[in-house]
Amino acid sequence: MLDGRWREAVDRRTAPVGRALHRRGLTADVLTATGLLSAVATAVTVGTGHLHLAIGLLALTGFHDLLDGPVAKAAGTASQRGAFFDSVSDRVADAILMGGVTWYLVSAHEGHLALLPLAVLAATALVSYQRAKAEALGVAAKGGLMERAERMVLLGAGFLASWLLVPDLWALLGLTTLTAGGRFVRVWRALDGPERPRDRRRTREPRRSRVGRWREGWDPSRHLSRPEGTGFPPTLARSLEPLRPFRPVTKVRGRRRGVLVRSGGRPLLERGRRLAGKGFAGRVGRDRDALDR
Repeated sequence: MLDGRWREAVDRRTAPVGRALHRRGLTADVLTATGLLSAVATAVTVGTGHLHLAIGLLALTGFHDLLDGPVAKAAGTASQRGAFFDSVSDRVADAILMGGVTWYLVSAHEGHLALLPLAVLAATALVSYQRAKAEALGVAAKGGLMERAERMVLLGAGFLASWLLVPDLWALLGLTTLTAGGRFVRVWRALDGPERPRDRRRTREPRRSRVGRWREGWDPSRHLSRPEGTGFPPTLARSLEPLRPFRPVTKVRGRRRGVLVRSGGRPLLERGRRLAGKGFAGRVGRDRDALDR
């Protein structure tokens, strides 16, 4: 929460301190390493039962972690290697601090409550991993109730009294777990998921009717060119004549009218005489005229 909302204000306040430390010859790597050493001293102090002294050492550890960034910016040495070193040192310091608290609970004969700091450490590692993985995927995952600064403040409050340490650890575990859950939800929503079937239906092309598909695929040169021995009825031939490319007709036998057509010649009525008595000759003549056009 402090990192997400008040980070700029904190950077403005700590920038002069970072420049002053840089003028005195301190580097960011030195501050990171000494912060790790102060975390070890804090863990030993807590394990031996000196909780009040551990509050001051814990504050010193936090100041080292707070000032290494401004010193690196003042010196112009901010780099990915320094950020990696600082992140790894923070994770190691968290493990050392929770180890010191576990040592204290075991010495105080708290029984299974000695596992509580280990649960807090697991939730803390989950929060840190979520941020690292989200940033690797190109999504910002900062913010939340319990980041490192808030965890150290709440842990220091538990060192005020021995009876307050266990309830403080329970609160720290619950708030850190909520932070991990909220960060997971934000990253989940920010990342693109697989395409849903209903989305595919929406993006699919609209259905076309059978007539529309027939019109798009209609090719007169292909559909009107028939093999030898086939033909069209005279009315269909007359309606499709403007679409038909010029091609000499070799031999087409009318299936329904009994008309024989030769190349360059006129239609011959094979069945005209036989059908004349049935009144079909006039109709065949009209068909013959249609084919001559």
